[in-house]
Amino acid sequence: MQQEYLPFKTTGYFSSLICDYLDEKKELKSFYNRFPSAESFKDQIEEKRHSKSVSTSHRSILVKALKSQYKNLEVSELTAQHIDNLNSEDTFTITTGHQLNLFTGPLYFLYKIVSAINLSSELKEKYPEYNFVPVYWMATEDHDFDEINYFNFKGKKFQWNRVASGAVGELSTEGLDEVLKLFSQDLGDNRNAQTLKKLFEEAYLKHDNLADATRFLANELFKAYGLVIIDANDIELKRLFIPYVEKELEHQVSFKKVSTTNNTLSEVDESYKIQVNPREINLFYLHENVRERIVFEDDVYKVLNTDLQWSLSEIQKVILNYPERFSPNVIMRPLYQEVILPNLCYIGGGGELAYWMQLKAYFDTVDVTFPILLLRNSVLIKTKKQAKKLQNLDISNEELFLNRDRFINRKVRKISNINIDFSEEKNVLKQQFENLHKLAEQTDKSFLGAVKAQEEKQLKGLDKLEKRLLKAQKKALSDQVSRMTELQNELFPNGSLQERNANFSEFYLEYGDGLIKNLIENLKPLHQDFSIITL
Repeated sequence: MQQEYLPFKTTGYFSSLICDYLDEKKELKSFYNRFPSAESFKDQIEEKRHSKSVSTSHRSILVKALKSQYKNLEVSELTAQHIDNLNSEDTFTITTGHQLNLFTGPLYFLYKIVSAINLSSELKEKYPEYNFVPVYWMATEDHDFDEINYFNFKGKKFQWNRVASGAVGELSTEGLDEVLKLFSQDLGDNRNAQTLKKLFEEAYLKHDNLADATRFLANELFKAYGLVIIDANDIELKRLFIPYVEKELEHQVSFKKVSTTNNTLSEVDESYKIQVNPREINLFYLHENVRERIVFEDDVYKVLNTDLQWSLSEIQKVILNYPERFSPNVIMRPLYQEVILPNLCYIGGGGELAYWMQLKAYFDTVDVTFPILLLRNSVLIKTKKQAKKLQNLDISNEELFLNRDRFINRKVRKISNINIDFSEEKNVLKQQFENLHKLAEQTDKSFLGAVKAQEEKQLKGLDKLEKRLLKAQKKALSDQVSRMTELQNELFPNGSLQERNANFSEFYLEYGDGLIKNLIENLKPLHQDFSIITL
């Protein structure tokens, strides 16, 4: 396997906020706790050791919940050991989270989990006196079904069509037999295809809801590496979160703190995109296929689109008796995670890390340790055949990441046997007109406008000639242009990053178990560059 790297900034696919974070821009320091380096975890461990979420009682509740969730799964020896280790005060988690996308959804699902597994191993080597457990947090309380009900395989979309409401983790898996039937027709019948069919069948046709199906699937893919999967939609885990739910309802802390942070972040750089905007109350009410916002109106707490409403004292009683009915939204979910896990680091994509950085002041206010934020590994997978084609066409990794027009224009200019770049001619023209500008200023300044107009006209003329020549060369080199375009389309489906579009099954079909094995062996979570791998 060959591995190359490209700086995230060079790819053009990551926001200015994330690029500045990776560059450790000093103006961003107040929006996170510690920058992710192997050395910074020592101080993070010390800080986390004194937090409530690592108390003996918290750990005991967590372990009991995990063992209950794993009772019907074949648990590897390493995963079982990791769960037991969570009872120890010297054990900490490295967490990533993801939606319950059908058949894992986009390829980066694998990269998130591999990042968590590999970072845990790397920290164990550096700090052998501690244990580090890789955790996948299933977003079972999400309710955006349209985001998770499909996956792409070789350019084709396989979609689960049904009416859905409430938390997605509780959705029945009914109807997924039809998806498997269609998927099987495209898979073929080799050994790896048979494994994929069996994996889909055992996950979705032999489990009643999406949470159980996703747990089974992730466990099958990663149990050999000790991954621990958690469904936080659990009554006993929710009970640990009661004080924060009460504070949210009574004082709207998250709204106040995150709103202030958003303003401050925009003042640092107005190009930074605000990922999430807080509501006055950032909780849902979750019960019997209903997940609706809780609002405070007319001095009572209401659940939107229902008849439910309570006074403060009444809703406090509901919280104590039914904590599982209170579901954090995107603003409070990170806090819930850090309250119930002895967690050191959250691993996510660029968008996730951006909204985590909106939460630091909120965490400080409610006295919960803010985790280290690590950008997950990003990967472009090339086959040996594709790598050979790229070499023959003299296409560099940097060129490959350009958008389609810039990519083709640059390559045509590069391979053309005539000079299509009129930059030198434009510079000569500008120099000539600079002399005319000086002459106009010394004689008749009213002549200056005419000189400027003539300069613009001639520069535009050169632009038009350059574009016409480029178009003609594209036509003359159409065979090479077609091959280059086809190759970029294969590696960047729909003009997007491969990892955001393709499903793991496309690569498992080719490489089998070697796919994940190679990722585990070669991805370095603290190496903050985009990986380009040839398998």
